[in-house]
Amino acid sequence: MVNSQDLKDPQRFEIFNRHRGLLFSIAYRMLGSAADAEDMVQESYIRWRQAAEMEIRSPRAFLVTVVSRLCINHLQSARVQREEYLGQWLPEPLVTGPLDGGPSEIACIDQSLSMAFLVLLEKLNPTERAVFLLREVFDYEYAEISPILGLNEANCRQILRRARQHIADKRPRFEASQQQHESLLHEFVEATSRGDLDGLVALLSKDVVFHSDGGGKAPALPNPVYGSVNVGRAILGGLQRLVPQGLVRRTAEINGKPGIISYLDGRPYAVLTIDIVEGFIASIYIVSNPEKLERLPRPNAPS
Repeated sequence: MVNSQDLKDPQRFEIFNRHRGLLFSIAYRMLGSAADAEDMVQESYIRWRQAAEMEIRSPRAFLVTVVSRLCINHLQSARVQREEYLGQWLPEPLVTGPLDGGPSEIACIDQSLSMAFLVLLEKLNPTERAVFLLREVFDYEYAEISPILGLNEANCRQILRRARQHIADKRPRFEASQQQHESLLHEFVEATSRGDLDGLVALLSKDVVFHSDGGGKAPALPNPVYGSVNVGRAILGGLQRLVPQGLVRRTAEINGKPGIISYLDGRPYAVLTIDIVEGFIASIYIVSNPEKLERLPRPNAPS
């Protein structure tokens, strides 16, 4: 939204817009919430607009510094809210390939945007998360990360080493192809629609984990479910008991991966995504918390 201040200094507004995609990409990965990421980007713009010219040597460095520190502060203050969250907490689903197939506005759509990766980042504290993302995802050098976070280079290296250790054993080594992902997702939906337990279990890895997030506002399981048979039974049992009739499904690219948005009476009801390891479904994520679905597009023509 353009305001009178923007019109007074259109060049500064244009420079900020040039970096908006990067700032949102960092903030969303830091926070796992598109709504909160937008708030951080907006606050970054306010600080950018208020900063004196002499304070800014590099607009990009200034803005990345501001948004990174805002996100760290936000995560630290939100820790209690996360601990009190009802049931499992999952990131807010982000449509990176709109239902009409148009381009996404987010920068850097890659493996680091996936639900699996964002859930993995929850193992890190805010500073570890910032260092890890800036170095591993956005390719910043230690000499650049140091002033952004107000740390010396030695500390940044130590923090990154610790962050890598926290998530190394869970980080996937190989990424499934788009075609394999779409195929397994389709087979998963077909098996669940038929109520085919054996067919469903055959698609799942032995160590599969089923995550669901209703936030206490929508049907969901309070804890993760582990193991192929247990997950298969939980999904089919949940469909029979909790899922209403009349859902309409649409395929979409969710967090850089093929996914499904379910609608009820024209409003988003749930989002389904999967993670694949060695040809089997290793993780299933269903987000039904309505507060996390508000930004999703409304359904259009059948896919």
